[in-house]
Amino acid sequence: MKIKPIKWLSGFAMLGLAGLAFSCNTATKEGEAEKQGPEQTQEDSGWIYLFDGTSTEGWRGYGMDSLPPGWTIQDSALAFDTELGLEQNYKGGTDILYGAEEFDNFELYLEWKLPEGGNSGIFYHVKEGYDGPPVVAPEYQLIDDENYARIHDLTTYNTSLGYTENPEELKPLQQTGADYAMHAPDPDKILHPVGEWNSSKIVFTPEKVEHWLNGKLILSFVPWDEAWQEKKNSDKWKNSPDYGKFKSGYIALQDHSSPIWFRNIKIKKR
Repeated sequence: MKIKPIKWLSGFAMLGLAGLAFSCNTATKEGEAEKQGPEQTQEDSGWIYLFDGTSTEGWRGYGMDSLPPGWTIQDSALAFDTELGLEQNYKGGTDILYGAEEFDNFELYLEWKLPEGGNSGIFYHVKEGYDGPPVVAPEYQLIDDENYARIHDLTTYNTSLGYTENPEELKPLQQTGADYAMHAPDPDKILHPVGEWNSSKIVFTPEKVEHWLNGKLILSFVPWDEAWQEKKNSDKWKNSPDYGKFKSGYIALQDHSSPIWFRNIKIKKR
C-alpha cells in the first residue's frame, strides 16, 4: 500500500514533533557525555580538581618544595617538556605529586597522551622519604605499548626480572593500564594511538581496586589479600618491604625521561 504524503500538520502536532526532537537530541548528548567520562556528567558530584588547566598550585616535586624544571602548563595541559630518554641513558626521577592533601579511598580521573616511545605513570598512596614513588606506591602504567620495545632495549632489564623468554618484549605487566609489575590489563583494552588523548580512572577501596581505560574496566583486584601478598613477594617488589602497604598518601605523576601531557585531573573521595 502506498502511503500518501501528509501535506499539513496542526499546530499541536508541530509542537509535539518539536518537543520529541528536542527530547531525542538531549538524550543523545547525555549519552555521548557518559561515554566521554565523568568530567562531562558529574561536575557537581563531589569531584575535586587537582589540575584544572590554569594553575599548578598544590603540585611539587617528590621530596621538594617546588615544581621541578620541565613541568609546565601547555595548552591547558600539565606537561613535562623534555627529550625522550632511552633505557640505557635513563635520567628520569623528578616525579611530581599533588601535595595539598593525602587521599585514602578515592576515584581518580585524568586524561593523558604520550609521544612515540613515551613512558610515564600514575601513583597513589605515595609517601616521601624513599628513593622515589615506585618503591612504595602502586602505579597505573602509561606507556607506548606499540613502539616502546622497538625504540628502547628492554633485554637487560627484563632479564634481571627473570623474563628469559623474549626478554626484548614489553610484557603484559608493563603495558598501559597495568598495576605495574602486579596485575596485567585486559588484552582487549582500547588504547588510542600516540599523540591522541586517552582517559584513565583508578578506583581504590579496601575491598577492590579498579583500573579503567577510555571508559572500559581493564582490571580489578583486592588489595592486601593473600593473592596480592603473594604477587608482591614473588616479583619486582620482593625487595621493597614498604611497597603498597600504606592506606593513604599523595597522588603522583612519573617523570620517566619522556614527554607527557595530562589534563582534567580530578578526584572524588569514596
